[in-house]
Amino acid sequence: MSFPVPLPEPVRFALIGAGRIGAFHAATLARRLPEAELLWIADSAPGAAERLAAPLGAAATADVEAVLADERVEAVAITCSSTAHADLVARAAAAGKAVFCEKPMAMTLDEADAAIAACARSGVPLQVGFNRRFAADFAEAKRIVGEGGVGTRQLLRSLTRDPGLADPGAIPPWTIFTQTLIHDFDTLNWFNAGATAVEVNAMADALVAPGFKDAGLLDTATVTIRYDNGALATAEASFSAAYGYDVRGEVFGSAGMVTVGTPAQPGVRHWTRSGVAGPTVRADTDLFPAAYTAELAAFCQAVRTGAPTAVDGHDARAALRVALACVASVKRGGPVRLDEIDRVPAEGRAA
Repeated sequence: MSFPVPLPEPVRFALIGAGRIGAFHAATLARRLPEAELLWIADSAPGAAERLAAPLGAAATADVEAVLADERVEAVAITCSSTAHADLVARAAAAGKAVFCEKPMAMTLDEADAAIAACARSGVPLQVGFNRRFAADFAEAKRIVGEGGVGTRQLLRSLTRDPGLADPGAIPPWTIFTQTLIHDFDTLNWFNAGATAVEVNAMADALVAPGFKDAGLLDTATVTIRYDNGALATAEASFSAAYGYDVRGEVFGSAGMVTVGTPAQPGVRHWTRSGVAGPTVRADTDLFPAAYTAELAAFCQAVRTGAPTAVDGHDARAALRVALACVASVKRGGPVRLDEIDRVPAEGRAA
């Protein structure tokens, strides 16, 4: 992975959304990243922006329009509820701000198209928060695959296992595809660059908290994906990995295989007569702290230099397209071609 070139002056940010991931990104922009300066934090929840902004030295508001009207603000980091992402991308772009948006960028393909078009009209960069692309081990695996290190790509795998399900009643329907596995869909698309997903078959159930299935909870899923270059991929997710936060990937080909990821962090192992044990992390921000910082550093570079962003709106749309096909597959109980999703009117698409 290349190191960013020091910028002549930091990019001035406003952050919208003071929740868990917003708090981590806000601290990165304010304290961890010399390429950035955090001016504003906005959140509609009473007191949320103030509580986060005060120790970081940023101004706080519940008024997004005031933030977008501030001519000092060059870029907006959108870290609020996913259902608001696409609208905020379009509003920020219309205000002439560069846009960093957490995943998913949108909940429907029409929203994704509108967000991409808004940024194109305004000529502002758009980057979406698929952090695995910026993790050193995933980037090295991508380099090996891209340089032909596994030969012809044949089988790919990506998985996400969250360490717990604290409140199963608070999980919106289809979250496992649109919020969790969307990371894996982007990773598989990235590892299999140059190919396009053409068919998916998804199975999902409530195995962790079966009592919430009737309310729409799906907490365990397996997906198979067929690509137009012949490669087959598998993605899986669970909301209950008792041993920690687990993210892994694999690419198998005609000349070899590359694997990446482990929940064991740091690399300490305790060897005793009862076996081998090691610590594991319990949160995404503990497993990928450097990647979360690197993605924002790369975005700052794109804002200042005019270079393309490393993961753009079209990448986000491609991952969302797979996620929506998974929803359709579960409803159907069988395979769904991706071109079927393109033909479904917006009001008929589930998100």
